[in-house]
This record gives sequence, structure tokens and C-alpha cells, in this order.
Amino acid sequence: MAERADEAGGPPRVEEGTLLWEPSPERIASARIGEFIGWLGEHSGPQVSDYWTLWRWSVEDPAAFWGALWRYFELGPEVRPADVLRRNGGVEGARWFVGQHLNYVSVVSRHPSSRLALIAEDESGTQVRVTYGELRALAGAVAAGLRRLGVTRGDRVAAVLPNGLHAVAAFLGAASIGAVWSACAPEFGAHAMVDRFRQIEPKVLLAAKGYRYGGKDFSMDEKLGALVVALPGLGAVVSIPAGDDAALPSHATLDWDELVSEPAELRPVELEFEHPLWILYSSGTTGPPKAIVHSHGGIAIEHMKALTLHCDLGPDDIFFWFSTTGWMMWNFVVGGLLIGTTIVCYDGHPMWPDPGRLWDMAERLGVTFFGTSAPFLDALRRAEYFPADHHKLASIATLGSTGAPLSPEGFAFAAQRIASDVLVASISGGTDACTAFLGSCPLLAVRAGEIQCPMLGAKAEALGDDGTPVVAQMGELVLSQPMPSMPVAFWGDRDGSRLHQSYFSAYPGVWRHGDWIKLTPEGGYVVYGRSDATLNRGGVRSGAADFYRVVDAVPGVADSLVVDTSELGAEGRLLLFVAPGEDASDNLADELRRTIRDQISPRHVPDEVVVVGRIPKTLNGKRIEVPARRILLGTDPAQALTAGAVDDRGALDEFVKVLVALRP
Repeated sequence: MAERADEAGGPPRVEEGTLLWEPSPERIASARIGEFIGWLGEHSGPQVSDYWTLWRWSVEDPAAFWGALWRYFELGPEVRPADVLRRNGGVEGARWFVGQHLNYVSVVSRHPSSRLALIAEDESGTQVRVTYGELRALAGAVAAGLRRLGVTRGDRVAAVLPNGLHAVAAFLGAASIGAVWSACAPEFGAHAMVDRFRQIEPKVLLAAKGYRYGGKDFSMDEKLGALVVALPGLGAVVSIPAGDDAALPSHATLDWDELVSEPAELRPVELEFEHPLWILYSSGTTGPPKAIVHSHGGIAIEHMKALTLHCDLGPDDIFFWFSTTGWMMWNFVVGGLLIGTTIVCYDGHPMWPDPGRLWDMAERLGVTFFGTSAPFLDALRRAEYFPADHHKLASIATLGSTGAPLSPEGFAFAAQRIASDVLVASISGGTDACTAFLGSCPLLAVRAGEIQCPMLGAKAEALGDDGTPVVAQMGELVLSQPMPSMPVAFWGDRDGSRLHQSYFSAYPGVWRHGDWIKLTPEGGYVVYGRSDATLNRGGVRSGAADFYRVVDAVPGVADSLVVDTSELGAEGRLLLFVAPGEDASDNLADELRRTIRDQISPRHVPDEVVVVGRIPKTLNGKRIEVPARRILLGTDPAQALTAGAVDDRGALDEFVKVLVALRP
């Protein structure tokens, strides 16, 4: 491997592009994407020789590609190409499978009753296993209970539930009758829940009375009381488990057992392809979270494509991705039920009581696809906890990573320190489309710091300053072809103006995602972070991910945040905020400046290194560079950052005081 010593005393740095893994002939022969390629050849499709030929066809003739997937997954009768995709030239306003009907739950329901559908486990080790037949029966009882509460097609069903059987069954039951699902994780603050659910006016709320995290029990009574008061249109609250409902005055309340007390067959209703399936939310750091509406059909076909052809999952796999119900990866994991795989839901702290918690579970369950976040992998690497030294993880064929750019060192750690012969599947996309635009493929090699390929159907390009595609240099990530899982709307955005402003105002007809990326000559992609958090020093532009890769490797740095206050035509200050770890030296600031000068450039040495106790993050663990920058430039903190969108209100209050004090 190409490594070089880190002058700051940290672990060796890994060169971007270093070859880490290549598929064996056996892996290539068994890959499900190969089966699809063979099917195309037998059904009058294109003659495809490799992944890149297949990808080019998927973006050059999207109607033919998505129409072929519709037939391959047997989602309905054959559709004319003119009805598979209707558009007016660009990405915006595209319509899919016009005139077709599909209920997400109908696809889930077609798998054998005896097959294991779901394994749910919590911190204590309590485990629940249900088959597809048992899951259908439970979802059918949920649907019947919701109907008794007056829920009909188009009504919203909101949930504040941990990641487990209740959440999955409730989602399937609601979706089966055409209700629209929306969830927050229990650890969300009351303001964050209100900011989300108040927009959609749910008819029923399903809520946990409490949850356990990191070995501690937390009551939900106070938060639920505030939430219920803020939702005057709420018709009923279902508490899970049963308990004292004094915190929920003036609302009809019942417990889970009452909701599912009457057995009923699960009979999904026919719905238009674009009928709303669920509502997800943007992070909401700089204003009310966008309520993003996805469709039954768009999500079903996209997730079946991504999970089967890219993640290489099928009925014999056990699929896990650490998530909460408030992150889109929960929805992605539930998508495993569409293809008949066994999904694993874990509720609790991923590193409690020790860093081996999830790996112990993966070993016991025989997980074949283990998904997590880049920050989790970095935390293990920095703690020098190597799962392969403590666990037998031979079942893991693929290691997924998302949530933030994975550094070359993170790639090498995942490839070498977890299991042998593992494909590191770093993916990048977003809540906006509830999928990845850049992802993995079992037919391709893995290189350090590089996502393997654009996903099928995703024409992902990097645009330079002049708006034209560039290769081998950092550019703006855009999608120049539509995809079925792109939002059908923002809830409440009657004229579509917020949707247009969010994705299509910068490049008319083209989806602008808001990330800096680089397309490598080999076809891989490097992600540098949000394009609105770019560092531009003396005309040298870089992504925040490169900065964090260097800073976070310095011994004594527990967390960091970098903010560039430069504006168009005027270079501002570069501020580095650091939360020191227990091993931090008294000279940490000087060490950071020296390391940045040597490993990035003298232009990127921060004007100030500011030590803070803790740096708050969004509820999904992402850094808050953009709102911090706005506060430094003079925006009222209440306007720049929504308090309910961060993970620690106390840390936020202290951090905002620091930001305000640093204003010019």
C-alpha cells in the first residue's frame, strides 16, 4: 500500500487512489448485477459487456433502462417508453410510469411467509425475530387499527419510535392503506419534532414512552406533551408501550396492544405511482426543515435497483446499517424487505458498553452487509479498535459507509481491519432522493478515498466554474438526468417554488445537489463536502473534507469545525474550532498550525484556533459549517441556526456565544 508517515505523529497517511480491493472471479460470477446483465441480453436489451457500458445506457436512454427494471423486478405490466418517462427536456418536472399503480407494501408482501424478514435487537441484547408472514399479519392489524381511528388515504401518520419492529410494522400498515408515513427518532428535541410534524398535520401519532441509550433510560413524557400541544389537529396518540398518559391531555390515547387487537389480512390498496409514501426532512439547521415527499413507485424501484444491483443483496443476505428512525438510512434498510432479504434493526448506542457492540451482533447474526457512517469508522480507527482482532466477521462481504466523506485512511481501515476480502462500499447521496447518486458495484475495484462509480441511472457530473463538466478537478455535483426517487414535492409547497429554488435555480433543468466532487480518470468519485462550506484561500479552493482529514489526525483532537468567512471578491478569516481530547498537549494550537502548513498549504493556516468544550452537530451527526459561518458574518443566531436541529442544546448555546464574540 502507498503510505507515508504523518509528521504530526499520527498514523500513516494513505495516498488517494491506492488500490485496496479487487473482486475475485467468484465474486464477479455470483454478483446479482451480472444476472441482470444476462437478463437484458435475453429480453431484447442492449449487449452489455461491463459496468460502464451498462451505466452509459442507463443515463443515455433512461426510459428504456427504468422500463427494463420495471419488467425485471416484475412490478407490473409492460409500460410504453413514452409513459415510463415524461419530461420537458430537463430534470425538473419529470414524471414516471404515468398511469401505473403500485403500493410499496404489495411488493414486500409477495415473499414467502416462512422467510425471516426482520431481526430487532437493543442495547440489552433483547432480540425479536419475525418472518415475512408474521410481519404481514402485524402490519395488517396496524392497518385495521388505523382505519378504526379514522385514518384514510392521504392522511399523515407520524411516529416517534426507536428502530425496531414497532416502527417497521407501523410504517407498512400505514403505507398499505395509502396513509403517508413520517418519523422522528426519540432522541430528537421537542422543538425539532414540532418543526417537522407541525408542517404535515398528522392525524395519528405513534410514540414511545421512553427509550434507552448508552445504558441510561430516558422518559419521553415532557417532549411528547409539548409535541401534542403543538399539533391541534391530532386525532389520537398510540403509546408504546402502555403507560401513564397524563402528559397527553385532551387526546384520545391507546396503547399498541389496543391498536393491533383485531387481526386483519394485509390488503394494500392500489395507488398511483407518484402517491406519497413518506415524508423525510432536511437537517433544518438554517430554517424550518424541508418536508420532502417521496412516492411509492419511485422509492420501490430505486431501492430495489440500489439494493440488488449495487449492494448485491438478495433473499440469502442479512442486511444491517446502523441508523435511527430519523435518518434516511432507516428507510433504505427497510427497503431490504422489497427484495426479500433479512433486515437487522438495532436500537441503542453503537459503542456501548464498548466499541465491539455492533461487531458482536454482526458476528452472532452472520451479517453479510454491514453499513455504518464514516464518523463511526473514524472513531474506531482513532481509538485503535480493530474489529478483526476481536471478532470473526467472515460473513461480512460488504462494508457500507455514508453520512460524510470517508478519508483514504478510513477506506484502508475498513478494508483491512474489519474482515478479510471485504468490499468497502462508500456511498453518497442524500435525504432529498432517499438514495445514493454515487455508490458501489461488486464488479469494480476499490481505491482509497474514491467512491467506485455513479449509480445506474444517475448521470452525476462535476461542473467547473463555467458550468461545464470537468474531470480530475473539484466541481459542483449535478444530476443531468432525472431519477424516479427524486421528490414529488415539498409538503405545503403549493406552487413548487421551494422545490425549484432548492435544486434547479442554479442550473436550469439540472439538479444541483450542493456537494463538491471530483471525477477521477478511472471513473471513481471523490467527495469533498458541501459546496456552500468551501475553503477558498488566496484563490486555492479546497473542500472541508480534506481539511478535516488532516486536522482530525493530529493527536489530541477530539473534534473540529473549520469555517471560512470569505465572500465573493473579499477574503475573510479562516477559523478552526477544536474540541481537545484527554491526550491534548498544551501546544495543540501550534501543532495544528504546523501540520496544516505542511500538509495542506501555508494559505490554509487558520487565522485563529479556538478551543471549545464541545462542537455541536446536527441530529444526524453532520458538522454545522454553514450556519456557523452565517453567525460569524453577522446573522442573528436565531435566524442562522435552528436550535432543535442540533444534538446538544447546552453545547450549542456555548458555541454560539463563542461565534458571536468572534465577529469582526
